[in-house]
Amino acid sequence: MRLYVGNLAYETSEDALKKLFGQYGEVTSVNVITDRDTGRSKGFGFIEMPNAGEAKQAMLALNGSELDGRNIKVSEAKPQERREGRRRAFGGGRRY
Repeated sequence: MRLYVGNLAYETSEDALKKLFGQYGEVTSVNVITDRDTGRSKGFGFIEMPNAGEAKQAMLALNGSELDGRNIKVSEAKPQERREGRRRAFGGGRRY
């Protein structure tokens, strides 16, 4: 089960999240989303736990709890929507 974790402090590490959620069961992956240009956390991330029961228990227990001075938000992650990006044409047409 994939969980969304929001309202993270910019200093919160993936290790801290793994330790926190690991209290409720096995954590297979942790991903704190960072800004592509600055490398700074965007304040949210995702946790994957293989056991749905443990993930739901963690979600109920940790939603609204404090981590690094912030009250985090934990919910089931929504499936990622496919983004339709604009295509750029590089030198695309004939010139007369």
